[in-house]
Amino acid sequence: MKQRLIQYLLSLAIGSSLLVLGGCASVPDVRVNWDRTADFTQYRTFGFVSPLGTDRGDIQSLVSQSLIAATQRELEARGLRLDASAPQLLINFNAALADKLRVSSTPAPLGFGGRGYYGYRTYSAWPLYADQTIVSQYTEGTLNVDVIDAARKQLVWEGVVTNSVTQKDLNDVPAAINTAVTAAFARFPVAPKAK
Repeated sequence: MKQRLIQYLLSLAIGSSLLVLGGCASVPDVRVNWDRTADFTQYRTFGFVSPLGTDRGDIQSLVSQSLIAATQRELEARGLRLDASAPQLLINFNAALADKLRVSSTPAPLGFGGRGYYGYRTYSAWPLYADQTIVSQYTEGTLNVDVIDAARKQLVWEGVVTNSVTQKDLNDVPAAINTAVTAAFARFPVAPKAK
């Protein structure tokens, strides 16, 4: 009875740990880099590179359309305006999906399921657990947002957002893109203007 209680508590602890780890995976990892000498307050206009890195040849993809809309919203909130003919800033995107493996080690009871080290008893000291390796497959998405000074032809800001891609994300790509773009621009050198 006591061993079953210990096994139950350890199983509960392992399950809780996995839920916490799974919850952490849904928070995007955002990295930014920018030209510290650039005065971002001087920029008033922006436009988009043609073709974008997310386009397919001469065809603008649905992903590109969502990226344009989300980025336009973020830049306009910061006081910039779209000017396709003579922009001070040019915006480009790159997006990629990659299959990844997540390997984690968690404590697991040795006597789990009624079987010990030799299959019929456990030879170990308290607390009767050993590391168990768990391998899971997931898809990782990476979005790069590049902001280029058009006059200097030089990258002045780059936002890179990486996150696990869930089935929910795949079912609503525009919402997932909005989340990623918002996360990237939260670290842009110019904050949104107060409304």
